[in-house]
Amino acid sequence: MKNGVVIVGAGHAGVQAAASLREDGYDGPVILVGDENELPYHKPPLSKTFIKDAEAKPQPLRGEAFYTGSAIDYRPGIRIERIDAGRHGLDIAGGGALAFDNLILATGSRPRALPLPGSDLSGVVSLRSLANARLIRELSAESEDIVILGGGFIGLEIAATLRAAGRTVTVVEAVDRLLGRAVAPVVASHVRQRLEATGVRVLTGTSISRLEGEDGNVTAAITSSGERLPARMVVVGIGAVPNVELAQAAGLAVANGIRVDHQMRSSVPEILAIGDAASYRHWFTGGDVRLESVQNATDQARLAARTITGHTDAYSAVPWFWSDIGDMKLQMVGLTAGGDSHVVLGDLRDNKFSIYHYAGDRLLGIESVNRPGDHMLGRKMLSAGFSPTPQMVAAGPDGLKAALATFQNMEPARDERIFR
Repeated sequence: MKNGVVIVGAGHAGVQAAASLREDGYDGPVILVGDENELPYHKPPLSKTFIKDAEAKPQPLRGEAFYTGSAIDYRPGIRIERIDAGRHGLDIAGGGALAFDNLILATGSRPRALPLPGSDLSGVVSLRSLANARLIRELSAESEDIVILGGGFIGLEIAATLRAAGRTVTVVEAVDRLLGRAVAPVVASHVRQRLEATGVRVLTGTSISRLEGEDGNVTAAITSSGERLPARMVVVGIGAVPNVELAQAAGLAVANGIRVDHQMRSSVPEILAIGDAASYRHWFTGGDVRLESVQNATDQARLAARTITGHTDAYSAVPWFWSDIGDMKLQMVGLTAGGDSHVVLGDLRDNKFSIYHYAGDRLLGIESVNRPGDHMLGRKMLSAGFSPTPQMVAAGPDGLKAALATFQNMEPARDERIFR
């Protein structure tokens, strides 16, 4: 432990890894490196409360006293230029070096670039950082017409927020529905209807051919059919790309993310990767996944710390996600790809319902809108390895709770330590 642990990336994953190392009794040096000049902050509020309130401040993940009190050497404003896996060293951009015994890569992801003419105009923005959010907040205060490219969670959260602030908002999605990679068609359709009812214009199955501008500032987005969408700001939310360049240049295995095993170790065992940048074989689906969520980032961070402190746990966290879009709180648990049937609880007309997804008789996951109790119960069921029958689900939450309790009394639940 002469050189200790260096963590590259000071987002949710990196900060949790530093905290968990200390919680697990690691007493060597812990250096946390971030490329922003900010105290590490919560990212989910940036697309909602932060951009609509000129007085809103970033919410720190931990107070400044936490880092000094926990002997965590936080170094902001530093960009790592190269990893030398052989000598266990990092080269810092602009000069300097860091040595490590273990390295944790929490490098996250970045917005996918818009490959269109006009994408370099002023007023064309993406959201991934506090600086981005500040720019969006500033521009939205001066912009009546706003176009959002991409119908994923980030784009729709921003659309709902800016429409509520009185802006004219158009969402453009290239495929035939919103949230195509994220939720079932019935949920996506419901979200669209609620957004359109507030005045958000939604164009699906529509692509943009170019952006137009005057004096270097964006003025419109032009669809492939020739329609001109006025825009003083264009928000690009067309997906994210994992930041794997450092790892790839260092010779680590990369495939849609930095490849890791079930203990978060990369192909170089002293180097671990966590969060948005990590790709792994999922225990539940058997397929390779890369998940972009706060839950995944923090659970993997906890496990990486345990790996470094000598434990041999395998990653088996149940994934869950959330999004606040206007008056809809979406909560998802599990991974529902491959489902062949579903059961609906609640009523779409009340804006409160849940979709239970099945593959055969196996519960894959649950998508909820404004039914947090279903979500929490779903997390408990999937964590315990309990798959209720569709008939049990149809009987309602009380029956499900009783069935889960009976199951847990008959068969010990899976270790839930990492789900806390």
